[in-house]
Amino acid sequence: MSNGGPSPLIVTLLLDEGAQQRFDRLRAAHFPPSRNHLAAHVTLFHALPGELLPEVRDALRTAADRPPFGVAVTGVRFLGRGVALDLDAPELTALRASVAAVFASRLTPQDRQWSRPHVTVQNKVEPAVARALHADLSAAFVAETVTARGLGLWHYRGGPWDPDSEFPFS
Repeated sequence: MSNGGPSPLIVTLLLDEGAQQRFDRLRAAHFPPSRNHLAAHVTLFHALPGELLPEVRDALRTAADRPPFGVAVTGVRFLGRGVALDLDAPELTALRASVAAVFASRLTPQDRQWSRPHVTVQNKVEPAVARALHADLSAAFVAETVTARGLGLWHYRGGPWDPDSEFPFS
């Protein structure tokens, strides 16, 4: 961060290896290469306070004390200048809500408004390019269920995210 304080913390849902590889391939094929600095991911929190790192780790460790669970890939979403795959799982909604409750007074507006988990496979392109990919992916879409295997914690320091910890589901 520019003020010299601790970097914001990002929390992601970790998916089974097969799903991760498929989503990474889609992202590599359709995300502008000059902007594609991350693997495909499901962001649960965009900016938890970095000064609360020990508390965030504790909350994620507690949240991860549960079995892996299925996450439905339910459709293809047009983002205007990109495309995402929508995800749905009651367990994910409950897990995220439990972590959000711990940090409720410290959540950013973006993190307070979280509601629809997704994997972005394209972003920051011309709308016509995004519309074409949305049409292609929608035409070929087959619903599936992937497995959530844990939580990832990252530091945002202005560029590609720096990994901190993984919290596998037990």
